Amino acid sequence: MLLIQHKKLIMFESIKHYCDKLINEFDVINQDRKVLLEKLSDYISSKKASNQPIQLVYICTHNSRRSHFGQIWAQVAANYYHVKNVTTFSGGTEATAFNINAINAITRAGFNVTKTSEDQNPIYQVWFDKMHTPIICFSKIYHDGLNPQTHFAAIMTCSDAEENCPFIPGVELRIGTTYNDPKAFDNTPLQDAKYDERCKQIALETLYVFSKVK
Repeated sequence: MLLIQHKKLIMFESIKHYCDKLINEFDVINQDRKVLLEKLSDYISSKKASNQPIQLVYICTHNSRRSHFGQIWAQVAANYYHVKNVTTFSGGTEATAFNINAINAITRAGFNVTKTSEDQNPIYQVWFDKMHTPIICFSKIYHDGLNPQTHFAAIMTCSDAEENCPFIPGVELRIGTTYNDPKAFDNTPLQDAKYDERCKQIALETLYVFSKVK
């Protein structure tokens, strides 16, 4: 895989080009959506200004598709815009497994994905550069002990999780950036295209969030 130097990181060329293209497409995000996303930008900016850790937890029902896209792309966006001290997480209202169709989508986007266990809920390492610690992805409940318990923002990526989590202990900011579920297209001719579409949408919006961080 070709690599490209991006300041102190060596980001995979495929990932950097993916981001370079998307940052020219922010105008497709409607104004109401931008206002919502900028609430997260403001939260990150405030944490950055006070030199505090920035912890973002992306939550959907099964922690299998959209929440993993959010976790992965938010970490990439933070590094793309050189926002330090950011750690991203994901969780669900129940644990299942990181869906293979979502894994295939991020692989097509240019990530290097390695499975490190062989149980029903495998652990994956997701790489986007040669210097950064890999993103660890597996399905878990949102309050799993590996996720932050206080001082974090919760980003709800599906309407079911938004409705079924009326209260999240320890959260400082909660926003509902819900997305349509590509699961609806599993085992159809549109499957890969719809997973790629959702992956791209979440990448676009996380990049927009970090582009507004001050």
